Amino acid sequence: MRLHVLAIGRLRAGPEKDLCADYMARLDALGRGLGITASPVQEFEEKKKLEGAALKAREGELLLAGLPKGATLVALDERGTQEGSEAFAARMVHWRDGGVQDLAFVIGGADGHGASMRQRADHLLAFGPMTWPHFMVRAMLAEQLYRAVTIVAGHPYHRV
Repeated sequence: MRLHVLAIGRLRAGPEKDLCADYMARLDALGRGLGITASPVQEFEEKKKLEGAALKAREGELLLAGLPKGATLVALDERGTQEGSEAFAARMVHWRDGGVQDLAFVIGGADGHGASMRQRADHLLAFGPMTWPHFMVRAMLAEQLYRAVTIVAGHPYHRV
């Protein structure tokens, strides 16, 4: 199963980008033996000055256009399910063992996802009720993806 992260906005070179890249590389290295690989993070940006629903709709179009055909879509959204790391790892294994070839996580812009993206998503995932900056969400997602792989592998990174 290939993991994809698609995000609105571009991270500038710096510690946040390095942190995301580090976790994705770790995930890819450990996950290969488990049938899980990671693709580089895809970044999208809307150059037009849109606002509100029009901006969310356009960002959704950009993200959906970047999805691999037939991918299972997980949208990070404040209205989503909050899961512990072990439950998240179990969900990933369920998808992998169920034949999912491409699992895509999408991170919307500053205003979040529009209704059409939430409806299209196969799963909505929340990192809690707090609002997080998008660069932090990327780092948190990359870390949780890596943590899920370590849980599946029985690696000591995740301790209960």
